[in-house]
Amino acid sequence: MAAIKYTLAFILFLTCSFIARAQHPPVFEGMTTDSTRIMLGDMELGLIKYSYNTPGINFLAIHDNEDTGVKAAFDYIAINGGSILDCQYGGARNFKFIQDGITYQTDPNSIYTDEGIPIGLEKYGKSGEAIVAELKSTGKTILKTYNPKNPGYIFTLHNNADGGFGIQSYLPDNELGSTADSVHVNYEMDEDDMILVTELKLFNLLKKADVNVVLQSEEAVDDGSLSIYAMQNHIPYINVEVQHGHLEENLRLIQLGCKSNGRSLSKTGHKKTRS
Repeated sequence: MAAIKYTLAFILFLTCSFIARAQHPPVFEGMTTDSTRIMLGDMELGLIKYSYNTPGINFLAIHDNEDTGVKAAFDYIAINGGSILDCQYGGARNFKFIQDGITYQTDPNSIYTDEGIPIGLEKYGKSGEAIVAELKSTGKTILKTYNPKNPGYIFTLHNNADGGFGIQSYLPDNELGSTADSVHVNYEMDEDDMILVTELKLFNLLKKADVNVVLQSEEAVDDGSLSIYAMQNHIPYINVEVQHGHLEENLRLIQLGCKSNGRSLSKTGHKKTRS
């Protein structure tokens, strides 16, 4: 009897350990995956592209600790088809790696412009020409793998913590006020749940849908982020940003973003996407 209890306890321990480490939803039947591996010092970055019943919306998840968006994208893709490129590097938010005995750290959403890369590194510590060049190459590989030219846009998914960052951050006199051209707030929504875009037509469509939405300013500081890169290169950009754990709201905003994105692109001459 004691042996049975020990065995059951051990199985339960293994199951709980697996669940704790399983950051990403399981691949469902009919889904395909493609993988690209990059080494940054001693850190391995996996670019895993999950696709199902394409063509469809193409999503991009940059931070490896923001899994609510990934799960919501899987739910969306299972019904509508599409793909998600998921950056996997150990469940952390930042890239942190050792090269030639020196530890470097940066936000992976600060590696897409020449001006932003060294700023991102210096925020956490050391920088250097060789590391800047390596991160620039990594950013290019992520973009090449995602291939924004094919869908004609960049659609990212981010998650945040309760009360730390949200739509209120973009209001005048707040931390990110200078980043926003226009802001629409639905005060019945959780302020942590929002959408950020770079296209006025897309902003207006989402404002009409009465969701928290920000139109990024053309004067926003170059911090190396993907939204800045997209604006500089005239690529429509949409980011669904939702609090960790708000899975249903994450899916709802993805659906609204996909619907508005398709309507906006069809009116501006870009390839119309399935929604």
